[in-house]
Parts: sequence; C-alpha cells; structure tokens
Amino acid sequence: MVVSVREVMKKALIIYYSQSGQLFDIVASITQPLETEFELVFEEIKPKEPFPFPWTGTSFYQVFPESVQEVKCELEPLRFDPEENFDLIILAYQVWYLSPSIPFSSFLQTDEAMRVIRNKPVITIIGCRNMWIMSQERIKKRIITMGGRLIGNIVIIDRHQNLVSVVTIMHWMIKGERQGRGLYKKLFPRAGVSQKDIRESAKFGEIILQACKKNKLEDLQDILLEKGAIHIKPVLLSIEKRGYMMFRIWSEFILKKGEYGDPARERRLKYFKYYLFTVIYLLSPIGSVIFYLIHKLNHGHTRKRIDYYSHNKLK
Repeated sequence: MVVSVREVMKKALIIYYSQSGQLFDIVASITQPLETEFELVFEEIKPKEPFPFPWTGTSFYQVFPESVQEVKCELEPLRFDPEENFDLIILAYQVWYLSPSIPFSSFLQTDEAMRVIRNKPVITIIGCRNMWIMSQERIKKRIITMGGRLIGNIVIIDRHQNLVSVVTIMHWMIKGERQGRGLYKKLFPRAGVSQKDIRESAKFGEIILQACKKNKLEDLQDILLEKGAIHIKPVLLSIEKRGYMMFRIWSEFILKKGEYGDPARERRLKYFKYYLFTVIYLLSPIGSVIFYLIHKLNHGHTRKRIDYYSHNKLK
C-alpha cells in the first residue's frame, strides 16, 4: 500500500489573535520551517464584535478593566476540531495592559481550548512592546490547569527604549501609522517589532523542528534561550510587577461602575488615564533608578527571578 506524505506528517495547530497583523507576521516566520515535517493548521480567533483598529481614545481605555480581569468576550465559532489529534499546539498572543488580550484570554476559557490543549505539548509566542511577564504567568497557569505541557515560550519585543516605545506604540494604536509623518517621523522610530527581528525569528522554528525530530522537547526552552528567545531586563521586570498590582486595583475600581462600554464608568477611566501617564512619564524614570540600584545590590536574587520567568514552570 502506498502511503502519502501528508498521511505521515505530524499536525500542528496554531491559534492566534493579531489585531494589527504584526503578530501574524511573527507567527508565520517562526512556523515556516515546520512546514517540512508538519501540516500547519492556522486558527484565527475572531471576536463577534471586533475591537477597533486603529483605536479611538475612548475604546483604547475601555478595554483596560476587562483585559486585566480576563473578562470574556463572545467569539465567532472556531473552525478546528478539538477532538483531532494534534502533535503540537502553538498559542500566539498580544499583551494588553500587562495581560493577555481579551480575545485570546476568552479563547482559553472555552471548552474547545480545554479539549485541544489537554495532554498536548504547547508553545507560546508573544509579540509585544516590552512587558509580558505578568501576562505569561497567567497563561502558564491556564495551560497547566487544562492539562497541557508548556514546553517553550518565545517573546519578540520592540527593542527601543521604554519611554520611546510608549510614544510610538500609542501613535500606532490611535493613528494607525507605524512610521508617522513630518516632525514626528524625524523624532521617533518606526513603531513595533523590527522587520529584521520578525524575519530572523525563523531560527526559533528551526530549533522547534529539530527538537520535535529528535523527540527532545524537555530541553527545548533552554535551547531557545541560548538563541535569544527571551530577554528580560530586571528594571522593567520590577516596574511591570508593581504596575500589575496597581492595575488590579484600578480595574476592580472601574468595573464597580459598569461593564464594557457603560458610560457610567467613563469618569473613572479618565482618572486612570491621568494616573497611567503620570506613572509612565514622571514616576517610572525615578523608579527605574531605584530598581537599578536594588538589582545591583541584590544580584543573586535578581538572577534567580530572571531564570524563573525565562522558563515554563509555575510557582
């Protein structure tokens, strides 16, 4: 009997939500080398009521409480069969307000996610500005709770200086322009992950492919780290952890006034906006100096924290 190549190929399910298209470009680059051994099944998560892009100023802040508290939105029916025997699951997501995007966290709360992830090796891919750790901690917990085996995490970030990337990402989200025009274009770089980093992320796909061929998935994360899959800056880690604590408090405060889109909570959202920009542009530079000194004086503790957040075990 003749067996076709497709019949003996492994199957990988790639589930993603990409609002601007940048994350999909990252995913396409990383997964391209897998095509020689895997049949790739792409599943785009689609909210029933799409979130706007570019955002309006109001809608951008409206999603804050629901993002942090992981409040579900309704999704369009998923096309993949959760009972199908996939050999590898790849989950790719954006970070909204130090949290998984609402569509992505909504997917992870579905029965289909539970069924397809259980007992499967899972790799996460994050495309974001530069803060992702608190989000990934919650994703870790969900995957492990669902019975999945998280074997790899790849984070592709905007490498520009923190305050510069705040300006460029906001411009992109609100104006829909990655490069900008006129004086802005002269002063600020192109927003988001560089095309070079997206293109070169294919090397991580080669690493995944080789690990699958040799059936050595337990060592995958360490090999990915050797090739630069994750870069953690201690100062940003400290800022993010404290920021997430405050985001929890603010999101609960706003949700007490109403659900997504409720005009009754707009005043509290406005207060949050003022708070956010005060922290980013006035307090974070001071905090950065303080955290830098703390990490220098406590180098051993910092190294342990970086090692933990670079790997896939959960405390």
